[in-house]
Amino acid sequence: MSSATPTSATPPARRLPLAGVLRLGRPSEIWFKPALSVVASIAPPALTLSALGRTDLVMYAMAGSLCALYAHNRPYAARAGVLARVVLGMLGGVTVALVAASLTGSAVVLVTVGALLAAAQKALCDATRVGPPGNVVLTFVSSASLFAPQTLGQVPGHLALTAATGAWAWLVCMAPALLRPHGPERRATAAALKAAAWYADTGGTGEGHARARAAGYAAVQAAWQSLLSTSAPSRTRRGLERLVVRAEVALAAPAEADAGRLRAWAGSLRGTGPVPRAGLPDAGVDELLGVDAARPLWARLGPLTPLAVRTALGCALAGYASLALGIGRPYWALVTAASLYQANLALTWSRAVQRVVGNVVGVLVFLAVVPLAHLGPVALVLCCLAFSFGAEVLISRNYWLGSVCVTPMALLITEFAGHQEPGALMTERVVDTVVGALVGFAAALAVTNRRTGDRVERALTAADRAREHAARLLAELDPGTAALQSARRGLAVALAELRATADAAAGEWRQRALPQERVVLAEQSGHRTLAATARRQGLLPDRDPASETEDARP
Repeated sequence: MSSATPTSATPPARRLPLAGVLRLGRPSEIWFKPALSVVASIAPPALTLSALGRTDLVMYAMAGSLCALYAHNRPYAARAGVLARVVLGMLGGVTVALVAASLTGSAVVLVTVGALLAAAQKALCDATRVGPPGNVVLTFVSSASLFAPQTLGQVPGHLALTAATGAWAWLVCMAPALLRPHGPERRATAAALKAAAWYADTGGTGEGHARARAAGYAAVQAAWQSLLSTSAPSRTRRGLERLVVRAEVALAAPAEADAGRLRAWAGSLRGTGPVPRAGLPDAGVDELLGVDAARPLWARLGPLTPLAVRTALGCALAGYASLALGIGRPYWALVTAASLYQANLALTWSRAVQRVVGNVVGVLVFLAVVPLAHLGPVALVLCCLAFSFGAEVLISRNYWLGSVCVTPMALLITEFAGHQEPGALMTERVVDTVVGALVGFAAALAVTNRRTGDRVERALTAADRAREHAARLLAELDPGTAALQSARRGLAVALAELRATADAAAGEWRQRALPQERVVLAEQSGHRTLAATARRQGLLPDRDPASETEDARP
């Protein structure tokens, strides 16, 4: 299916990108959902506490309210569980932080606790694939709580406030289910159809076809995961499943796909209207099997060990460096380091540049709005609400742009405990940002991820086995509808995992040369087999049998 020419194994990338790091992308299609949810979650408790003259408690209320940023791409049945676990994770981090703050005043000990918490939060968020904003919000809240004056007697009350606002955030995020119960599944299916149409536009060989194909399979896999995480099958879900199958088929044979029809189907999924009929033959309707179940948590945590070590080391060293410079809020440097660590070193570098630029610009925004925030407690709360909304509007376009709003909001939160001198506050923030970025990135350079090559080899093996299994079924006279469907789905998932693993490995330093040629060959043969399998199922127009056999051959 692909005309790409295999390339020889190449050494790992050595250059760190600058071009495009600050380039703005398209906003998220659902940017308004987390933006409105976080405002609705923060406003009632924060304004109530301000009216009662207890602005010192707003930070603990915001800890639970910020859970409203999570799980907006999940179906409501799955969202309920994910949000509950996020609230419990937030509560656990705040508990450890507040107890530590009440038992010791040693800044070195508190930074150490914060670094270990950050590493645990990073590993768990990545392993459970909780999605944006990932560990950053959890680490921000727990790290700030470490340096809030505290006694053991105050801890239960502060935790109760965090738990109550977390429960309110859960209700806010679940409320849209009353109006559009299948909204997330519809959006995921529409995204898969649009991605498949994009690949179909290339015909499988045009400019940008490899990137479009990888995006298409990732979107299809996300759609299946969304559909399979819902409750009992319904007519709507069955209709959506058929559309995802159509997206898969378009990815398998882009030259034969109708991109316009795929986009029309995607557009019809807006609102609550009926799901369009995909027109699948009977062989493609009876057995709609999804992706395999995810690996157990412990199995997903193992490969994340280098990333967890990077996070712990980088956060600890960043906090210690801030203390050595005499900065009063070392948790800012700690959180900066924690926010950097991505799937590979190249992405970590990009995030470091974005973080520094966004924070510096955000400090200037804070200088402009601080006179307004000092008008009174209500004005302070309203400013925080405006910046929390703006952060969600902008952050999907580029991380640095969202940081322009996050930074003044974080600075304003310190005002709830009492007015701060703006000049000193701004200086500390800039210094801590630079220190956290430099030290955090240095830790990423020191702790390399040498397992990436092994993961590419395992992904190659899995893709080869999935292709061979599908090819064996194609050679049988009557392989069975369910078996062939399952083999096609398994091969599609294996190829998507192979591309994601290879992309992640390409951005790491100091590792053995990657088998790029084998990856390209495995993708080419795998996608030919996918097309042959779809044709055998009656999902594509018939072709000459000899041609079909050729498609299935590696």
